Amino acid sequence: MGKAEYLIVLAACVLVTVPLELAGARVYRRPKRLARAVLPMAVVFLVWDALAIAAGVWGYAPEFVTGVMAPFSIPLEEVLFFVVIPVCGVLTYEAVQLTLTAIRRRNGKVTAR
Repeated sequence: MGKAEYLIVLAACVLVTVPLELAGARVYRRPKRLARAVLPMAVVFLVWDALAIAAGVWGYAPEFVTGVMAPFSIPLEEVLFFVVIPVCGVLTYEAVQLTLTAIRRRNGKVTAR
């Protein structure tokens, strides 16, 4: 896999969770809400990464990244990681909530969300 390994793992995460959107999670259909959930923490962790890279505490094996760099020497794959993984997490959370709501309705215990 080599230089594409990190990107392949991120793509696999997206592919595994896309069916959750199709099943009704409605995460991609609410981009502003998704951005409010994902972007603040992505920024925090990107700053953290930039500081760790600059201090020589953190780095990336060149054989596993494409070499495309964002500002502050952060690999593109790392930027994508801080977006893709939280989006997959939000999709999973919303799908679980949807499932629990359906179960409660079926059992006659509807609760407001």
